[in-house]
Amino acid sequence: MLSEVLLVSAPGKVILHGEHAVVHGKVALAVALNLRTFLRLQSHNNGKVGLSLPNIGVKRDWDVSRLQLLDKSFLEQGDATVPTPEQVERLREMAGFPADCAVNECLAVLAFLYLYLCICQKQRWTKEDLELINKWAFRGEKVIHGNPSGVDNAVSTWGGALRYQQGQIASLKRPPALKILLTNTKVPRSTKALVASVRSRLMKFPDIVGPLLTSIDAIARECERVLEEMAAELAPEHYLVLEELIDMNQHHLNALGVGHAALDQLCQVTRTHGLHSKLTGAGGGGCGITLLKPDVQQPAVEATKQALIGCGFDCWETSIGAPGVSMHLVTLLDAPIRQALDGL
Repeated sequence: MLSEVLLVSAPGKVILHGEHAVVHGKVALAVALNLRTFLRLQSHNNGKVGLSLPNIGVKRDWDVSRLQLLDKSFLEQGDATVPTPEQVERLREMAGFPADCAVNECLAVLAFLYLYLCICQKQRWTKEDLELINKWAFRGEKVIHGNPSGVDNAVSTWGGALRYQQGQIASLKRPPALKILLTNTKVPRSTKALVASVRSRLMKFPDIVGPLLTSIDAIARECERVLEEMAAELAPEHYLVLEELIDMNQHHLNALGVGHAALDQLCQVTRTHGLHSKLTGAGGGGCGITLLKPDVQQPAVEATKQALIGCGFDCWETSIGAPGVSMHLVTLLDAPIRQALDGL
């Protein structure tokens, strides 16, 4: 049993460069986003294990004694790192969900329940190192996504920036923390459909789309080189190069057919304020990132944010290259975060 509150957080993730090209064996750079998810783990004497996810309206609990009596041998079947369909079905039964439940709220609960049962079964209440955290996070990803790349859990565990290519993940050494705006256009899109459309365009125009993907790969590699230089000795010229790379990559992604009018509007609005933006992720809507150089004054940042909000977008000022999973003292957290946690 925990004698006190354990409070941890993990960063989000955005793709800096390499969207879509990574599907075809090219390099992608993923960076930790300092918009963090917080977890508070606290012991109770009510005999229950509870899960509260206020952002998505989930609150459930289970009797610990009942979970301990369940036959959990099914967790040891199959690949130790990949939950099988049978295991997921048993978890649905334990959670009391219908067989056709596949919404994010349901999947989040199943991932939690799976990890809780596995940890209890293996008596792993000792101090966890980062490798173990990454392993359990990957298991949760398996429940939610089925066949994830491993990038999301790796970025959230290790933080900073990662290089991903054909299943190989490597951390960049001491990447700089870069200030950005993250903007959600709130335009829904299907990643699966967009990936398929790029593949179709590649098959139709191989001599055109192939070089585009190769060029995006070169952009990612050049960005990696610049970030390593910035870690060694920062110079203002580095930010100019990063801005050029952002512009080129955005044009390439538009040529691949994964742009959207809302993303074009985002780029146009930020350009009028002297800033450079690109989509991040699958495109077709979704989110974009805007680089904020150190010499950009706060009034200019606020004006840009208000202009983007005026377009109907959501906008956050944050940073990338953030620390990975971290432990916190409640007294040192910002007031809004403390208030949110107090409301759980």
